[in-house]
Amino acid sequence: MLTLDVVNTKKEKVSSLELDNDIFTVLPHHELFSEMINLQLAKRRGGNASTKTRGFVRGGGKKPWRQKGTGRARVGSSRSPLWVGGAVVFGPHPRDYTLKMPKKAKKLVLKSALSLKIKENKLLLFDDIQFNEPKTKEFTKILSNFNISNALIVDEKTNVNLEKSVRNIKNIKYLAVDGINVYDLLKYDYLITTVTSLKKIEGNLKK
Repeated sequence: MLTLDVVNTKKEKVSSLELDNDIFTVLPHHELFSEMINLQLAKRRGGNASTKTRGFVRGGGKKPWRQKGTGRARVGSSRSPLWVGGAVVFGPHPRDYTLKMPKKAKKLVLKSALSLKIKENKLLLFDDIQFNEPKTKEFTKILSNFNISNALIVDEKTNVNLEKSVRNIKNIKYLAVDGINVYDLLKYDYLITTVTSLKKIEGNLKK
C-alpha cells in the first residue's frame, strides 16, 4: 500500500496516510494529457464573435443606379461586401468550441496527473492549513520553509482565509476540491493539499 507523509506548517511529520493504489499509481498517459488540455482550453473560448452577411445588414434594398448606360459597374445593393458599410464575406459567427471526452477517460487522466505528482515527489500533504484571517506574509514563510515557489493549492471551498492569503502570491493558485483539473496540475510544479481534501478527491474518483 502506498503511503504519504503528513506534515504540519512547521515542516514536522505528524502522521502518514495510506493512498489508494488504483488512483495514485497510474502510469502517465501523455496522449490523454494533451487531449484533456485541449478540451479544457477549448471550453474557455467564448465563440461569440459575430459578423453580418448581406442578408442581415439593414438597408440596401434599392438598386443604387440602373443596370446599363451609366458607364459604371453594375451593382445590385449598397450593402455589397465591396462597399463601405456593407456586409462581411466569410466572417466569424457564434459557435461552440466545446470538445468531448468519455467520463472514464476524464477520471483516468486525472488519476494519471495525480500519480505523476506522487512519482515526482511533488505532492505536499498538510494535516491542516487554517488562518484566523488572511495572512499572505505568513503563508509565504510556509512556502519558503519547503522551498516552494510554484504550486497549486487545493482545499475546501470554505477555507476563505487561505484563498485570500495566496491570491496575491506569484505562481501560486488556489482551487476548491471540486475544481481540481489536469491543466492546473500539470501547469504548477507542486500540489499542496490537506488530508481531508485528498480523501475527498479519492472519493470523487471512486464514484
